[in-house]
Amino acid sequence: MTDIHACAQKLGIMIHDKKFLLEALTHRSYLNENHSSTKHNERLEFLGDAVLELVVTNFLFHKFPQSPEGELTAYRAALVNTQSLAESSEALGVNDMLLLSKGEAKDTGHSRQVILANAFEAILGAIYLDTGLEAVSAFIAKHIYPKIDRIIKERLWQDAKSYFQEMAQEHRGVTPTYKTLHEEGPDHEKRFMLGVFLRDEQIATGEGRSKQDAQQNAAQNALQKTGW
Repeated sequence: MTDIHACAQKLGIMIHDKKFLLEALTHRSYLNENHSSTKHNERLEFLGDAVLELVVTNFLFHKFPQSPEGELTAYRAALVNTQSLAESSEALGVNDMLLLSKGEAKDTGHSRQVILANAFEAILGAIYLDTGLEAVSAFIAKHIYPKIDRIIKERLWQDAKSYFQEMAQEHRGVTPTYKTLHEEGPDHEKRFMLGVFLRDEQIATGEGRSKQDAQQNAAQNALQKTGW
């Protein structure tokens, strides 16, 4: 069983009622293999998602007083997307705190990213219920707000595919093309690998559960590789 007080200490939070944090760290799959009175974390994830949106929206509204609604929405999406939350979760060591089934514990890649991101939101829900809005706002400020400067500098808020096309036309005078390199899995759970090309040169690859997601990931990887 996870040592909840040790987890709270590692997360840098005060915990009054440990049941909230225990619930936040319990994945649904764990209850399928273990008889436990603990609830899984999906309700707390639902609550934490709403708290996160409110707190981050308030932060962006005041930080960028001249930015239009569309830009603020894009900034927020970049701050709180699955990759961002999973990175924050992993940096906090949540990977080692989670209660998972044996099968889920072995999983990696995108599926683990989703679990970590969801757990981060569930932890926010737990902090909110246990300590209140001020405490959860401080936690979000510490672990999410610092990313905004890089997001602005590297234009990570902009649609990666559109931005790579804009940069490719500016630097190479050519429009990128995307080709499916590999696909696997049954129809309801396909995964695709696509390559992004400038003329005949493959610049980068990307994976996703749809071709659109794979294109976006390929474009993002191409931006990082080219330094554009």
